[in-house]
Amino acid sequence: MRIIMLGAPGAGKGTQAEKIAEKYGLPHISTGDIFRRNIKEGTALGKEAKSYMDEGKLVPDELTVRLLLDRTAADDCKKGYILDGFPRTIPQAEALDTELKKLGEIIDYAIDVEVPDENIIKRMSGRRACPKCGATYHTEFIPPKKENICDECGEALIIRDDDKPETVANRLKVYHEQTQPLIDYYDKKNILHTVDGTQDVQDVFKAVTSILE
Repeated sequence: MRIIMLGAPGAGKGTQAEKIAEKYGLPHISTGDIFRRNIKEGTALGKEAKSYMDEGKLVPDELTVRLLLDRTAADDCKKGYILDGFPRTIPQAEALDTELKKLGEIIDYAIDVEVPDENIIKRMSGRRACPKCGATYHTEFIPPKKENICDECGEALIIRDDDKPETVANRLKVYHEQTQPLIDYYDKKNILHTVDGTQDVQDVFKAVTSILE
């Protein structure tokens, strides 16, 4: 069971990927984790990726796919895996499909966790973090006992740059331009399934499991 998770930043696809991984015993794979592990371990692929990153360049799609397939060749991926954060663009999806075809494999499900932009901006702009101990809060869903003060250590809470409304709006713009076309791509392959990500986390997960079962 090979699954791709789709959805805008803050839609909750990472949370759902973790829950799927736990229930079905599949590895939850993010390209960011793969890059970090290969660079840390000094693998040949990691050194190649680092050479691009050190120059401030994007790692080419072909190299990213090679890193990904190196990871999915591991024993823990024999039953399948969940890809989170890749592919992000049509060329990446095409490169992945080409390499999987050589292995006689295909992606079985592309699950789109759909949440309107205004919900995501509200969700993410309500996040607060403690710069001292790392505790996280949300003004609406998990508020601190005292406004803007960390329950754990009493430090003043901050809004991370990534969670500022203008940053979130820009990330959503990039998502719609680059990643949204993937929804049409996988729809044409008849493997796209959409779930309503505005529901409670458990209800979203029930919708996901009903697709997978």
